[in-house]
Amino acid sequence: MASFVTEVLASSGKLEKEDLNGKISKLSRKVEETKEEVCDIINKRYNEFLPSMQGAEALMGQAEEVSKEIDNLKTCIETEVQHNLHTAVTEHAKLKQQLERNTSVIAMLRHLEEFHIAMEEFHKALLEKKYVISATQLEKARHSADALKAWKGSELPLLRALSSELTVQRENLIYHLGDEWKRLAVWKLPPSKESTGMKSFLKMELQLTLGGTKEPLQSPPPLLSCVLQALAIQGELQHKIKLFSQVLLKYLLKPLITYPSLNVDVSEQQGEGILLSLQCAETPEEHPSPSQVYTKVLVVLKTLHTHLLAEHETKKKVSVILGDLVWQEMSHCIIHECLLHSIPTNSSQLEQYSVVIKETEEFEKSLKEMQYLRGDATELLKYARDINCHFASKKCKDVIVAARKLMTSEMHNTVKITPDSKLSVPKLPSPGSGDNKGNQKAKKLEAPRLENEKQLGALTLCLPVCRISESVQQLMELALHTLSEAVGSSRNLLKFPHLAAIQHNNCMYIAHHLLTLGHQFRPHLPDPLSEGAATFVDLVPGFRKLGAQCFLAQLNVQRAEMLERLSTARNFSNLDDEENYSAASKAVRQVIHQLKRLGTVWQDVLPVNIYCKAIGTLLNTAISELIAKIMMLEDISTEDGEHLHILCQTIIEEGPLVFIPLPEESKNKKYQEEVSVYVTKWITFKELVIVLRANLQEIVDRWAEGKGPLALEFCSSEMKSLIRALFQNTERRAVALSKIKDS
Repeated sequence: MASFVTEVLASSGKLEKEDLNGKISKLSRKVEETKEEVCDIINKRYNEFLPSMQGAEALMGQAEEVSKEIDNLKTCIETEVQHNLHTAVTEHAKLKQQLERNTSVIAMLRHLEEFHIAMEEFHKALLEKKYVISATQLEKARHSADALKAWKGSELPLLRALSSELTVQRENLIYHLGDEWKRLAVWKLPPSKESTGMKSFLKMELQLTLGGTKEPLQSPPPLLSCVLQALAIQGELQHKIKLFSQVLLKYLLKPLITYPSLNVDVSEQQGEGILLSLQCAETPEEHPSPSQVYTKVLVVLKTLHTHLLAEHETKKKVSVILGDLVWQEMSHCIIHECLLHSIPTNSSQLEQYSVVIKETEEFEKSLKEMQYLRGDATELLKYARDINCHFASKKCKDVIVAARKLMTSEMHNTVKITPDSKLSVPKLPSPGSGDNKGNQKAKKLEAPRLENEKQLGALTLCLPVCRISESVQQLMELALHTLSEAVGSSRNLLKFPHLAAIQHNNCMYIAHHLLTLGHQFRPHLPDPLSEGAATFVDLVPGFRKLGAQCFLAQLNVQRAEMLERLSTARNFSNLDDEENYSAASKAVRQVIHQLKRLGTVWQDVLPVNIYCKAIGTLLNTAISELIAKIMMLEDISTEDGEHLHILCQTIIEEGPLVFIPLPEESKNKKYQEEVSVYVTKWITFKELVIVLRANLQEIVDRWAEGKGPLALEFCSSEMKSLIRALFQNTERRAVALSKIKDS
């Protein structure tokens, strides 16, 4: 009878539910007991520091058994709920909720287990000096502790104990790593009192002890590599490399860049590591050449890149960190201690400077391959490529210094001038011959006779016999030499928009101060000199004209380039053909790019009003040419009109964006909104764009009997011609044409 009742109850699911209730209640008690015991063990281990490893392992095994029972019960409950969904939803939901609470407790116990195992592995690895493993295990323990903090029912005293243990052990690991780093990377520096001269740096040494064997493929990574990798895992690598980079710059890289007689020596230390030291080699050079500097710097950085780390990812990280820390200061030192002094003093040497530019490119390429340098544009390479600007500046400075020295020298040292005295005058090329061959020939100096023997007398253009200051004669020779070099130079202000703008500003600056210069000094100079000083104002128109002519010539060059680009647009006709449209689109894009490039070059250089007038004039040239081309078209199909509208709309959208006279973007909006002030044809162009997509009635409405916005920009004949090109010959077109007439 009992077996029969059992079978009936089992078939109805009631017995199973009663069994589940009993099992879950029993399991809950087990979970709570296990939780209390585990927490007690963890507290003893990390709070009271009692040796209870065996008890903890037994409890972890017990927790695993309870976890398996929970999984089995969970599966059973889900199956039972599916079979008896309509009759036992509420009861099974309560059972499942209780089971989930037990599951979360087990999850917490698992995190505690993971924390405990990770900490045990950490201590073991730290004792064996396996720093990468110890750092990794400490991170695992930290993640387990963070997971416990996120659990709502976590025991606060226990978490405080775990957090305290983590902090203590992390500081312990960082201390050990720092101690190993000091032992493996040893700097021998000169005394602070002696670190001023070149010879003091000869006492500098850097010894890197790798701590590995000669056969890295058959052995663990070098200890130095492991130390840095462990520091990276713990987030302390940046701090260590920063301190290292400061010493590296001050005592190794900068001395190598500054002193041409210093060289770096790299020697192996009985297979255990390397030693970097500085050696002295006497040289007559006052400043090192760029190739010497690049070679010496690369030796140091390649050595560090090769030996600091064996593991790829961390090596990359160290290279990036070290490069970011030293690059700016190192490149600044290279520019001022090396490249600045490598600038040629004669224009004939400019072509040879391409070798230095190439060496700079190769230097930066090597640094990028080793991950020391990121990005494309750098100040170092930019400085090398701007050799024309630097040469011009240096040449002007040298000439002015030499001229001032001559003019302030003693006047009583004289030389005798006779009719036979000749200056070495260059043979100038014929006017209009701007070819390179002619310029090269012009560099050869000779002493031709200035007088024409057939028509003039022998003493024509000759000074009478007299004595002059020797310094004046030398000043004249300096002027002739400088002018002859300028004739043969390939440097031309017309080739460089940036230089043309600076030249314009220079002339205006000089003219501005010449207005008052004479009057300021007149009361303080002797009468003969004060009269001359007062005439400085006579030089103002000349300087203003010189600056204006230079910049206008540059504008004409840019205007010619722009028209040349637009000439490739095939007159903007038959744009339904893909090839024609591609050519027209390319021409428009090139014009926009040219204007943007000029805007960037002239930004913050030209005065705002000059900048806007210059860019506006060039943009006006482009749209005037486009308007003229469109107005010349006799037949514009619907597809052509759409394509023309797209091209013109591109200029309307991007044209204002070239007005960027100031570096602050927000301050440029004012000038971008006032395009029509600087571009005469801007409103005309916008009206034309509207017409390209408008219908006949809209055109007539905008004409408004000769009083509308369209009539203000076009005459009636122009508008009629455009309508005939855009629309077919219909009665509606005839009516529209009849309404287009001058008011």
